[in-house]
Amino acid sequence: SPEYIAYLNKSLSTRTPQEILEWALISLPGLVQTTAFGLTGLAILDMISKIREKRGLDQHPVPLIFIDTLYHFKETLDLAQKASETYNAPLQIYTPNTFPSTSAFEDHHGQKLWETDPDVYDYLVKVEPGRRAALENNAQVTITGRRRSQGAARAAIPILELDSSVSPPMLKLNVLADWDYNKVWGYIQENKVPYNELHEKGYKSIGDWHSTAPTAPGESERDGRWKGQEKTECGLHKDYFKMRSSFLAAEKKRKNGQR
Repeated sequence: SPEYIAYLNKSLSTRTPQEILEWALISLPGLVQTTAFGLTGLAILDMISKIREKRGLDQHPVPLIFIDTLYHFKETLDLAQKASETYNAPLQIYTPNTFPSTSAFEDHHGQKLWETDPDVYDYLVKVEPGRRAALENNAQVTITGRRRSQGAARAAIPILELDSSVSPPMLKLNVLADWDYNKVWGYIQENKVPYNELHEKGYKSIGDWHSTAPTAPGESERDGRWKGQEKTECGLHKDYFKMRSSFLAAEKKRKNGQR
């Protein structure tokens, strides 16, 4: 219930991220980590690995899921494999349904769908694969890399969050909700966590190559995403049913136009 989640959040607010993860591994069934291997996701992956070592577990205890949108930077794809190997964590890769390659996707949906219909693009390359990954892993709780310091819709996120936009409802565990960029970067450096080479070129938040730019001095870490647009989220953290409805409406319109 919302009341119980509020109670848990009050308790979790006094714990370290490592303690939150240890609690989650014991208390929350159906736990998965979905990440594009940004700094926060990598820090969490490192923490989970250290808990695994501490407990003497033979296998990585949380399914590791990567949504390959078909438009990631090569550096991100290389990092995904490197992180999987570094932490001996089997990587589950999900691509847009029935479109395993960029060419196949564009043959069906056209080029630059992210410009012509961004909501449909987000649904096809991120939301649908993410939902499919959750269902195939019987996920009940998704570990995210969202932090309050990233601002916009993330500014007030709790540590444990109920997502009622999917059926059945799921929980999101925002382990590093109260960390800022510098604290995450400090953890990465101190623990020698592998990270995306693009961070050395001025990128702070990294998504698809067509909607990601380096941040200038004085800009917040996510100002490099969707520059010149009002958009602040990719779709994974928006209302699933609304995203799906937008896609179905666009698909119906497309089919009618072909007649």
